[in-house]
Amino acid sequence: MKDELIIGGVKLNNRLFIGTGKFHNDGVIPDVIKRSMVQVITVAMRRVDLRSSEENIMNFISKDMILLPNTSGARTAEEAVRIAKLARAAGLGDWVKIEVITDQKYLLPDNYETLKATERLVKEGFVVLPYMSPDLVVAKQLEEVGAAAVMPLGSPIGSNRGFRTKELVRIMIAESKVPIVVDAGIAKPSEACEAMELGADAVLVNTAIATSNNPIDMAEAFANSVKAGRTAYLSGVGATTLEARASSPLTGFLT
Repeated sequence: MKDELIIGGVKLNNRLFIGTGKFHNDGVIPDVIKRSMVQVITVAMRRVDLRSSEENIMNFISKDMILLPNTSGARTAEEAVRIAKLARAAGLGDWVKIEVITDQKYLLPDNYETLKATERLVKEGFVVLPYMSPDLVVAKQLEEVGAAAVMPLGSPIGSNRGFRTKELVRIMIAESKVPIVVDAGIAKPSEACEAMELGADAVLVNTAIATSNNPIDMAEAFANSVKAGRTAYLSGVGATTLEARASSPLTGFLT
């Protein structure tokens, strides 16, 4: 059986997506990409300055990467749509990660505004991956208006608190027809593995890699954990029981 992840008509071989924020030195990003062999990388449109040859984040991203510009900083659907169009006009392509955040303390996404932005951008030909608070009803609505994938948070963005929404995400995975990409809050490779074992199609990790002592090695660790989790999911995790069950017979060989 082929195990393919296809988003926006593109076949992806690597189910780890990474971000570009918070690195001490953006110069390590090429090595992070090389070591983890990721294909999809997200970048905040407000960090892209095509007029600058020195401070442009795009200088550190290889041309063969799939760019996922995000609408970080948008507080309304209208602002998100405008940022997405700016990204397209700047030559960053048609993929976009919708982020609409009005809460400035916990940075939780506004699902209502996210849905509105997604519907508008899909109609304009964008490949839309909305970042959202886990909610099956909203996930189905995003699916209905044409989202290419849905990206529920694992915990508040940048918090490194881990995969705290797993039961809600588990329901979304079971009921969704589009890929589920767990995004935000994942702190350890083991947590990325757990998300993949549940059946998530991919995970997006930024802070946990960028703020580690060795981002290059950490990126490789995440890539390996994502592969392991996906393999475990496809293999079928064994059933759990309340009582112990011996792996080998306990009687008969001494009689």
